Amino acid sequence: MGSTLSISSRHRVVSVLLPLPLSSPYDYLVPHEVNVERGSFVQVPLGRRNVTGVVWGASQGGIDPERLREIGNLADLPPMPIDTLEFIDWVSKYTLSKLGSVLRMAMSVPSALASPKAVQVYKLSSGINGKCESLPVGFRLTNERKRVIQILEGSNPRRAFDIANAAGTSVSVVRGLANAKILETVTLTEERVVPNPDPDLERPVLNEAQAAAAQSIMEVLDQGYSVSLIDGVTGSGKTEVYFEAIAATLRLGRQVAVLLPEIALTTTWLERFEASFGSPPVTWHSNLSLSERRRNWLSALDGKAKLVVGARSALMLPYKNLGLIVIDEEHDLSFKQEESVIYNARDMAIVRGRIGGFPVLLSSATPSLETMDNVWRNRYRHLSLPTRFSDAKLPDISLINMRKEKLAKQSWLSNSLVNHANETLKAGEQIMLFLNRRGYAPLTLCRACGHRLACPQCTAWLVEHRLHDRLQCHHCGYFTRLAKNCPTCQADDPFVVCGPGVERLAEEVERKFPDALVEIMSSDSVQKVVDAQLLVGRMESREIDILIGTQIMAKGFHFPMLTLVGVIDADLGLTGGDLRAAERTYQLLHQVAGRAGRATRAGRVLIQTYQPQHPVMAALLRGDRDCFMKMEAEERRQYSMPPYGRLVGIIVSGPNLDAVEKISNFLGKTAPRTENFYVLGPAPAPVAVIRGRHRRRLLVRAKKDIHIQEILRRWVSAIKTEKGTRISIDIDPYTFM
Repeated sequence: MGSTLSISSRHRVVSVLLPLPLSSPYDYLVPHEVNVERGSFVQVPLGRRNVTGVVWGASQGGIDPERLREIGNLADLPPMPIDTLEFIDWVSKYTLSKLGSVLRMAMSVPSALASPKAVQVYKLSSGINGKCESLPVGFRLTNERKRVIQILEGSNPRRAFDIANAAGTSVSVVRGLANAKILETVTLTEERVVPNPDPDLERPVLNEAQAAAAQSIMEVLDQGYSVSLIDGVTGSGKTEVYFEAIAATLRLGRQVAVLLPEIALTTTWLERFEASFGSPPVTWHSNLSLSERRRNWLSALDGKAKLVVGARSALMLPYKNLGLIVIDEEHDLSFKQEESVIYNARDMAIVRGRIGGFPVLLSSATPSLETMDNVWRNRYRHLSLPTRFSDAKLPDISLINMRKEKLAKQSWLSNSLVNHANETLKAGEQIMLFLNRRGYAPLTLCRACGHRLACPQCTAWLVEHRLHDRLQCHHCGYFTRLAKNCPTCQADDPFVVCGPGVERLAEEVERKFPDALVEIMSSDSVQKVVDAQLLVGRMESREIDILIGTQIMAKGFHFPMLTLVGVIDADLGLTGGDLRAAERTYQLLHQVAGRAGRATRAGRVLIQTYQPQHPVMAALLRGDRDCFMKMEAEERRQYSMPPYGRLVGIIVSGPNLDAVEKISNFLGKTAPRTENFYVLGPAPAPVAVIRGRHRRRLLVRAKKDIHIQEILRRWVSAIKTEKGTRISIDIDPYTFM
């Protein structure tokens, strides 16, 4: 906790940081009757409005105290912890982001700073349980009503919106149950009924490798900062290992944060936490209601939230007493935030652990090269789980050389894959077909003149989404209906689609397997956590025979009857000039393959490729990840690419092309060029226009051991931008679009 700020002078002046795009805090007078400390939440005047900020420290100086304005209200909240303030400052300096913008991520729930309001919540009436017994005579039990009742069984009272969101239904269903006396209405003035996990609850017995890994973690839990990698094949029980670390940290009276890719935050995943700790964790993701966000933010601040499971933004919560961070699927690209404050939550979590003096656990079946390099250098501890848990075996992987396959027109399934799929369906087992391309087709063009349908706001083709009867841009969200005439040559009904997306693949699957139950899983059909929950339920209840999907299928789902995985276009991620293309493709295909045969039935993976000799395909076939990673590392080292060198992406963007080119050209001309710091560009970005904003890109290459932020700050801060034009800096870029 912070200490009271005492200033021995006529005026008590403190600096207050506001959650606005500001580079530094402002000075304010402290009224004599108000006692503030570093981290206190205070309301201060700014222009004609009042804004809530955080007492950052002593006066910045330089302004006559007689001209300063006074702090208004002091919020009745614990102060923001000192290590959180230090973390915010570090993130700002590392990412070259405005200090107030980073604070805004930590103060992401403004309503949490106000006094709580009375709310109406619902619980099951006496005598009603999840088996739907003792219902009134004549009451019609629909599936939606049943889900609401089951969700509330053993649960604390919840708001109608929260219940409806969890059940995948409407608020009217909840209120209808209350009118029928199935639910009881309760008015609460305190919203924060926080789950209390039990670290001593009995959990599954670990096998020898798991027990050894768990014991190794226990030895360092109370020894300060460290980083450990739980490196286990898919299905090896990595989660059970870090559950033991979570339990031990809870016994020490400290908080735990577990970061997951957001799509993994399904009921199935969260139920594993609840089964292991006797209560659900506090969650943090984009689909929470405002009341849930308020409750969970406050609970992190005052320490009542002992176990928080969330997406990358959960890292920025103001934890009172954080003692462990777990990053599951640490290689996942979704941990990188690409807008506003650009940061990698995995890397920032490691910094958070160092500042707070506590351990950080990374977990993955396909660790990133950055993480493996730290393991090889003995900076991170390496805990290996080389086999699947129980009797499950790793799937058998085969490559299908598509150069030798003779496919019919408008067909993308090889004969080998079709034959194995038929055998799988006859055995009563499930199939997953992977194609990492959303929609029906990636390109629509006029057969008469060759005109390609493009987004009017971006330099990107419009993707046809036939299920929604529209063409859509995947960069800005623009959509339109397919016209009857070509806008260029006016030909009538001339359009033809090129290439397959998951919707077009589904058409072929339905033709070839007419009796199979087919469903698509992509970000178009699974937009919320509840959507993923419902889809998982349909897979588990055998309402789906063939699941066709994009990369979101690789996020740790466990389907016991899924025994065949088919990869349709394995080469898709190997193009585009991305330095991590091979690494990402390997990780994605390995994770997708890992969905097969996770229980007692043997699994098989068939990968359709036009490049069977590619190192990625060869490594997958041999099951030799380590050899592939060392080859990838050697190539990166040869060209001083990350993690053996530094990269920084700089994007100049704006609505006026002349202004963008003027600024980007000036950046290029004034760039410092030394042996250790080299600037490429400017050049048009691969996607040169997004949302009507023109984009020019510069790429900085530098030696790993130089202080790159200071050089960038001196260079870029000298540039004056015109109205509407922005300079965005991406330290350690992961995408190059």
